[in-house]
Amino acid sequence: MFLALDGVGDLQAQVLRALKQGIQDGRLAVGSRLPSTRDLATRLGVSRNTVIAAYESLCAEQFAVAKSGSGTRVAASPPRQQAAPAPPPVQAQSRYAGRVRSLPPVTLEKREEGLRWNLQYGEPMVDVAIFTIWRRALIHAAQHTGAHGAPAQGLMELRQQIADHLGKYRGIRCTAADVIIVNGTQQAIALAARILVDEGETVVLEEPHYQLATQAFTAHGAVVRHVPVDDEGIVVEAMPGKGVKLAYVTPSHQFPSGRVMSLPRRAAMLERAATQGFWILEDDYDGEFKFDGRPPSALHSLDESGRVLYIGTFTKTLLPSIRLGYIIAPEPLRRDLVKAKMLADMRCSAVEQAAVARLISTGAYVRHLKRATLELKKRRRALLAGLQAHCGALVQIDDSGGGMHLICWMPQLSYVHLNALIALATSRGLGLHAVEHHFTKQPRCPGLLMGFAALSVPQINAATAMLGECLADVVGDASSPP
Repeated sequence: MFLALDGVGDLQAQVLRALKQGIQDGRLAVGSRLPSTRDLATRLGVSRNTVIAAYESLCAEQFAVAKSGSGTRVAASPPRQQAAPAPPPVQAQSRYAGRVRSLPPVTLEKREEGLRWNLQYGEPMVDVAIFTIWRRALIHAAQHTGAHGAPAQGLMELRQQIADHLGKYRGIRCTAADVIIVNGTQQAIALAARILVDEGETVVLEEPHYQLATQAFTAHGAVVRHVPVDDEGIVVEAMPGKGVKLAYVTPSHQFPSGRVMSLPRRAAMLERAATQGFWILEDDYDGEFKFDGRPPSALHSLDESGRVLYIGTFTKTLLPSIRLGYIIAPEPLRRDLVKAKMLADMRCSAVEQAAVARLISTGAYVRHLKRATLELKKRRRALLAGLQAHCGALVQIDDSGGGMHLICWMPQLSYVHLNALIALATSRGLGLHAVEHHFTKQPRCPGLLMGFAALSVPQINAATAMLGECLADVVGDASSPP
């Protein structure tokens, strides 16, 4: 029998508590004989008199019975353990905590286990070469990075490389002083909310929308207004005429529709921001992956009034495990954003920053982007061909010619059929994901948000064939007579 003393109070009380606990949790069975006082004293390293006194108290409280000639035994009906008082209900520690608790699940975070093929947006592209390149860059950075870490704004060498890269490839005129290194896009959004928006102020987001942006601003206490997107991007004329503090947009590749904001619409957005005095948060999450022609210039490159904050990330272009991104901030906001970053987590990893800076400076980053773009183009082409071959007229493809995903609408299906399709596909090892979660109101017809980055061309071929089979089964069941 194992008994552990808790070290609280005198030894007699500790032995008594240990015996009672052993009886209450069933380790000392009803009617079983307790060790002799001499044996138990030896095991516990206490005096025999201490154990004798504990046994006497145990019997007095009717947990045990002492019988001459048969020792001390656990009572037939020992007292029941009193239930601990119920803890007081947990209250939200702040209004922010209360808002966080009320947020619905984020579907982008859902990861199904055991799938053979998963057409989920956000899954990384498997590129063996980038792992080798990244490992070498990390080794070099670890050997040449000082022990004191990076400043809150980020390593100067990385900020300089980002500024040079953006000038060449995204049309953004900036210097290293304009760049703030952050832990990915989500931290950039959170920092912008803290610095630019008070509770109750209005933030405009696109509709359909990026869930985590909507939730970040909602949790912050902002009044979120979703403004529709058409073929030219966000409909600027549909924005509130006054009271807007911040507009969050994805102009180079709207998420999830894939629409590219037209030049007239960009000019209208910038003019309204300058006139009404609100800020624009431009999320360029995958703007460098364009398959037909040159990627569109960033909205920031057209900004003459200093109202645009630009967000970029290496999570999408390199690896999801690299939690590094950056903000290009107007000068009036820079000091406040850096201070907010320092208060949030002090700084980003200096070694990872140095490794990314080396990738850019040696040209390895641009070479990787070119390889990745070519491979993504092949995978997108395979997805389009597979959908056409196996799904035919049952699907309408909404493709923008860039990025790592597309929307596949199914106007002949109901939402009941779509849910049945997703469930059937999951049971057969294929991950499908409804696009409706990115709308505040259910779209007129069901559709799928299909990410193609994580699957090879042969895997995409197999996945679309399986989708066609599942779709035929669901449509066949729907059309068969009861």
